[in-house]
Amino acid sequence: MKIGFIGLGNMGAPMAANLVKAGHQVTGFDTAGVTVDGVVTADTAEAAASGQDVVITMLPNGAILRAVAAQVIPAMDKGAVLLDCSTVDVDSARAVADQATSAGCSALDAPVSGGVGGATNGTLTFMVGGPEAAFETARPLFDIMGQKAVHCGDAGAGQSAKICNNMILGVTMIATCEAFALADKLGLDRQKMFDVVSTSSGYSWTMNAYCPAPGVGPTTPADNGYKPGFAAELMLKDLGLSQQAAEAVDADTPMGAAALALYRQFVEDEDGRGMDFSAMLPRFEKRGRG
Repeated sequence: MKIGFIGLGNMGAPMAANLVKAGHQVTGFDTAGVTVDGVVTADTAEAAASGQDVVITMLPNGAILRAVAAQVIPAMDKGAVLLDCSTVDVDSARAVADQATSAGCSALDAPVSGGVGGATNGTLTFMVGGPEAAFETARPLFDIMGQKAVHCGDAGAGQSAKICNNMILGVTMIATCEAFALADKLGLDRQKMFDVVSTSSGYSWTMNAYCPAPGVGPTTPADNGYKPGFAAELMLKDLGLSQQAAEAVDADTPMGAAALALYRQFVEDEDGRGMDFSAMLPRFEKRGRG
């Protein structure tokens, strides 16, 4: 398959590299001039998109996605698929899909879960919105870059699934960190706390798979000085997208709103920028009720 890949950052570069290793012809473009072994470098985004079967984008936000789509969709062959793996707002995903359809192409919004490690190891999970036929076209690529792809529905459904998932993730991480900080002050050993909660009704991914307490449970960023992992500022972005979507559809999400406020304070006013999102635990350790 001939593939264009636009956005060769921390996530895009290893994803493109895995496609090359699987035997696909990949032409890439990145505004920072990043190159990837085996990926043919294009001078422009339009050149990377021209003549390809699938054009993959991995970009920072919805505004940039809209700008790139306006450039590349006119350069794409009719019948080609624009596969956007960025995490953006639902409205941007739907607007780009409408633009692609009008040009005789198809678009999929396919944000990912799994971070840089998942991108490198080819174990990402894709949450996909868009036409079934386009999903089937892209399925072999999902199988290379990830371990699972779920077709969630029409345009925007992939982004909807991602922001709902990450709203749960942000809220449960805060609750997990609060509970460890409370356990400390109650004199409860952290390992004993983990042994109980991880096999009881407090079980969660943030406790069992990504424990924020160093030396407890499996190895996580907490055991590496809270180097990300999944950076707190990325969680802040995703929680912001969840609340933007909630406002648009008049959904009551008080826990999501509270998590957004806490991560905004942590990233913007405290020392959270550049730390893993589980570094909320040392934050709570240092705080009292006041």
